[in-house]
Amino acid sequence: MEHRLSLVSVEALAGECLMACGASLQQASAVARSIRDAEAEGMRGIGLGYLPWYCGHLRVGKIAGEAVPEVRQTAPGVVHVDAGDGFAHPAYEAGEAALLGAARSQGIAMLGISGAYACGVLGYFTARLARQGLVAMMFANASSTMAPWGGRKPFFGTNPWSMAAPREGAPLILDSSSSATAYVNLARAAETGEAIPAHWALDADGRPTTDARAALAGTIAPAGGHKGSALALMVEVLAAGLTGAHFSHEASSLGDDLGGPPRLGQTLIAVHPGQSGFAARIEGLLSAMASQPGVRIPGDRRHAARQRAEVEGVVVDDDLMARLQALAERS
Repeated sequence: MEHRLSLVSVEALAGECLMACGASLQQASAVARSIRDAEAEGMRGIGLGYLPWYCGHLRVGKIAGEAVPEVRQTAPGVVHVDAGDGFAHPAYEAGEAALLGAARSQGIAMLGISGAYACGVLGYFTARLARQGLVAMMFANASSTMAPWGGRKPFFGTNPWSMAAPREGAPLILDSSSSATAYVNLARAAETGEAIPAHWALDADGRPTTDARAALAGTIAPAGGHKGSALALMVEVLAAGLTGAHFSHEASSLGDDLGGPPRLGQTLIAVHPGQSGFAARIEGLLSAMASQPGVRIPGDRRHAARQRAEVEGVVVDDDLMARLQALAERS
């Protein structure tokens, strides 16, 4: 049996599940908005599909459900938010207005978040800023799942990055990770017994594997070999080095219930274009790029999915719906 939910219902259900599992209204509401956004853009793995992970980590204390973010402006162009071991989403929302103000007055500004749980889809945050007329970059580290190039032991996280820019209409969004795939993709394949592409991961002996269980016992591969490893190191410096958060190898695992809060970091850089017609220039660039057959503009697929979901809602299978309803009914 399938259930069709409106995006409003997705957000409401997510909020109910999170609060039933120990999140405050502030924490739950911010995360529920991000889940709604992920579902709208067709990203079930970090939308309702990831909600049971969020709830499980709330219950075991990896996420402080009652955390209240603390915002400090440490320099005219620098905003710092201590997430207090809570979710990254309410920490970002707490500091967003200060970041916007600083970027508009200074031309460029940085928001650094420390002591946070993983933040999900980075494009969710950079797109918010692009819709405000800013060019935005974001970097976030995660617990260790990827060995550095030449190594066999996990050291870096998947360490994603994103860039978004205004264009005429919905923004340009680049959203990627330093790794060949996301941890949730390996976990899902291991659960179902599905084979994975050989370039996704290495087993414990450092050999490419198509067995997701062997991959979980080994390490995710960096994207593009040594280039992905270098990107992961860059993200560590920007996301954790600048914010004082835990480096990936210091953070507790996001894949189990042990070790307490991971205390990860996220850094956003927002730039005011400072010129008229910037969005039109970007649109011209993208139109020229897309004039070649087979070329797709990054972000267009998620924008199309959003347009459909706003009209049609999203479909949730019976198994996932039952899990979510059970979480929402916890006391």
